[in-house]
Amino acid sequence: MSRAICAAPVPLPVLVDYWLGDLDAAREDEVERHLFGCGDCCATLERFVDLAGGVRALVRKGAIAAVVTPRFVQTLARTGLRLREYRVPPHGSVHCTVAPDDDVLVSRLQAPLAGVQRLDLVAREPEGTGPLRLRDIPYSAAAGEVVIVPRIDRIRALHESTSTLQLIAVDDGHERVIGEYRFVHTPWPGS
Repeated sequence: MSRAICAAPVPLPVLVDYWLGDLDAAREDEVERHLFGCGDCCATLERFVDLAGGVRALVRKGAIAAVVTPRFVQTLARTGLRLREYRVPPHGSVHCTVAPDDDVLVSRLQAPLAGVQRLDLVAREPEGTGPLRLRDIPYSAAAGEVVIVPRIDRIRALHESTSTLQLIAVDDGHERVIGEYRFVHTPWPGS
């Protein structure tokens, strides 16, 4: 027996917003009604939730770096993980470290995001490797910040060093730096 294919699938970004609780009440009801009657979209949401659970587990272990939502950080804090957070204004810097008992490191890059069509993140690491560019990262203009959870094991292994991140708005093919952020790292004493 074959299952009917959905003629009007709910777009994945809408399913993600539904899962995160970021839809207004009317849109949430609409999506929910669709999911109750659509096996295809329900299966897509289940695959996303499974994937997100795996990513969440890896982030909690500090095994991967990720751009996350402020709500994700709140969830981590509610589970009892020890967070070390650094909030950096546009074109600002912060002196930072990681304590031995920190579970998760959170970098909050404040930025004027209203009207941005696409946002890229460029990282210049202290090891001298070329810049790494992440294209089309997730962000919420309303939040006014991009939240990054770096690999905590990599940060713990750093000597005194400085890393630089840039947020680059890409609008109609034109790029502009909307924020540059310097992280001046010092190892935890005795590490």
